[in-house]
Amino acid sequence: MSFNTFGQSFRVTTFGESHGPAIGGVIDGCPPGLAFTLEDIQAALDKRRPGQSRFTTQRREPDQVKVLSGTLEGEGGVLTTTGTPVAFLIENVDQRSKDYSAISESYRPGHADYAYDVKYGLRDHRGGGRSSARETAVRVAAGALAMKVLEQVLPGVSVRGALVQMGEIVIDRARWAWDEIDNNPFFCPDAEAAAKMADYLDGIRKNGSSVGAVIEVVAEGVPPGLGAPIYGKLDADLAAAFMSINAVKGVEIGEGFAAATLTGEDNADEMRMGNDGRPIFLANHAGGILGGISTGQPVVARFAVKPTSSILTPRKTVTRFGEDAEILTKGRHDPCVGIRAVPVGEAMMACVMADHVLRARAQVATPPAWPFPR
Repeated sequence: MSFNTFGQSFRVTTFGESHGPAIGGVIDGCPPGLAFTLEDIQAALDKRRPGQSRFTTQRREPDQVKVLSGTLEGEGGVLTTTGTPVAFLIENVDQRSKDYSAISESYRPGHADYAYDVKYGLRDHRGGGRSSARETAVRVAAGALAMKVLEQVLPGVSVRGALVQMGEIVIDRARWAWDEIDNNPFFCPDAEAAAKMADYLDGIRKNGSSVGAVIEVVAEGVPPGLGAPIYGKLDADLAAAFMSINAVKGVEIGEGFAAATLTGEDNADEMRMGNDGRPIFLANHAGGILGGISTGQPVVARFAVKPTSSILTPRKTVTRFGEDAEILTKGRHDPCVGIRAVPVGEAMMACVMADHVLRARAQVATPPAWPFPR
């Protein structure tokens, strides 16, 4: 099974299955001289870690990361990248493969079971193998290192994600508060919406069902000039990165599909000269990207996550032998996998941004619009 790598200058390869002994990754192209600690990576992994509330899967995985190569260790546990591939490993310690024995021959509707089987002639029924959300832990670890790249090159840059919709509950943007995302288990920036989500998801969970969500990721402090025309567009790479996350079914940048309801006058991000001699935008309908190139505005993207396919409600399906059947999936599953997709979205945004920063440094000798350390 190929296609386990993404990125060009900052390249991330992931490996491992949901119920295998471990998952892990290799980052190739990470610049030398980056200082970080295992705690830096662990803090990001802990945001995604399962079993932290009743609203996520109760699988108990500590997600302790081990760095295997590409660094030198200094005082106080500080690791410094050498410029060689950085390999890391996360052991799986709480698999219950027997939970899936009853569905080993039947396909879960809405899951990748049938698609994998029809393509490869086999599938890993133990939690879905590579199609499991378990794989995304590796991306989060890679994203933590990508943020170190961004912080070195672009001091003041930030990448933050938030859950802005769960099922039928949508946040009120007038109540948006970034500080609020640490005060509830949903990474929701609207305290009132988060309270409604708790009651709503309790009902979904007790019924053995699941529900989808929309996540918004915002990168601030991004300079103009990242991305390239046509086939190297920043927004195209972001869309591909978000769509590669398991269970994501839609991506939009800026106004996205809502732009179809606007007039040219409404959609235009008008400009004026700022006091620093650089243009400023009076709106950001474009989400910080025009022509595939960043404008210096915040880069804003959203992606939709479908409901978890493993549910307790009996569903019609077929077996791999061509027989009609019914299926219900026991085990430990997220009633809303979109919750833990928030740190995954942040990680993918960081990886794409780091990749484009390194591409720009290689391609443009003297970037005109922003300082580049040499």
